[in-house]
Amino acid sequence: MLEHRRANLALAALSISTFTFVTTEILPVGLLTLMADDLHRSRSEVGLLMTGYAAVVVLMSFPLARLTQRFPKRLLLGVTLGVFSAATLLTALAPGYEVLLAARLVVGLTQALFWSIIASTATGMFPPSQRGRTVARMSIGAALAPVLGVPLGTWLGQQAGWRVAFLVMAAVGVATCAMVVALVPRTAPEAEAASRGSSPSRLRYVLLILCTAIGVTGALTAQTYITPYLLDVTGFAATTLGPLLLVTGCAGFLGTLVVGRFLDRYPWPALLAPLALIVLSLLMLYALGTLKAPAIVALALNAFAYSAMAAAVQNRILMVAPGSTDLASAGGSSAFNVGIATGSFLGGVIIDHSTVRTVALAGALIAALAVLLLLTEPHLARRRSTAPAPESQTDATSAALQQAVA
Repeated sequence: MLEHRRANLALAALSISTFTFVTTEILPVGLLTLMADDLHRSRSEVGLLMTGYAAVVVLMSFPLARLTQRFPKRLLLGVTLGVFSAATLLTALAPGYEVLLAARLVVGLTQALFWSIIASTATGMFPPSQRGRTVARMSIGAALAPVLGVPLGTWLGQQAGWRVAFLVMAAVGVATCAMVVALVPRTAPEAEAASRGSSPSRLRYVLLILCTAIGVTGALTAQTYITPYLLDVTGFAATTLGPLLLVTGCAGFLGTLVVGRFLDRYPWPALLAPLALIVLSLLMLYALGTLKAPAIVALALNAFAYSAMAAAVQNRILMVAPGSTDLASAGGSSAFNVGIATGSFLGGVIIDHSTVRTVALAGALIAALAVLLLLTEPHLARRRSTAPAPESQTDATSAALQQAVA
């Protein structure tokens, strides 16, 4: 293991990199109406920026993870963050919708590799018994993105234009790249402690991937269009969007801290509880979304649950991965982005043909399917407690990913 202080500093740098990626990924949610007006596009068209972004991650996560398995993680992360910064700069300078879309797709390409290697890089610097705690600490950056990044980016976009917000994120990307290159050690992939699942199970991994994709679809059906929801359904003024996102972001940060206390001891319940809370919060938002106070409570609960779920999913992937944890994490990243793409697409269809309020109900019903599927895992696992050993760790993960896609 690395010297303790160096490992903690490197983990902090990795956590900041998750902040950078998540902020840039979801910043269009807070700037959706501004971007639509400036580009003379509909809200659903701007929402498709997230759909295309997610589609790239889905298609490229596994191929990139497999192609880069033998490259040093520090090199991979440095190149990834460098390309991310350049593409984010192009996002800010894009003269029209088409160039903006292309830039966002390149950013999505960097994210496809980033989320495939970040967890194993972080946990490989600490003892296996601390995997859950390490994942939670790494996820703090991602949880802080809604607390600081998106509200500040939304406020900055309202004051100076949405392009300035992306210019700032490009600069943050450069600084993050420098920190990661300076602090993360150059370690051979085969020497990392977190290269394999601690309790490998193909069945549990496939169920986890399916539950993740469905649960994220439900959450993002509503979350992608939360800005017009707050404006049109709840009746908040546009100037209050930044503070509202700050409140819900704080709830998400709290969710990461809370779930981190349970990941090592209770990994399955630590995933089930947030999924159930997502369902409850979206039902509350649909039923009471016209009232300001209940709407804020529902949004906070949803943010709390979503952040907790994200950390719980990553931790469980490192446990049940049937082969390489990098490849398994690529599957998890794809599952998240299948959910993001599907959710944003469904949300756009709903608001084009119905009312924006309906996205909350649709999201709750979809997320409920993930809860039901996860509840079957213990029963199915007991019935299939043994399975033939795969020929290789990589083949096991590849087969599981193919089974999940099928």
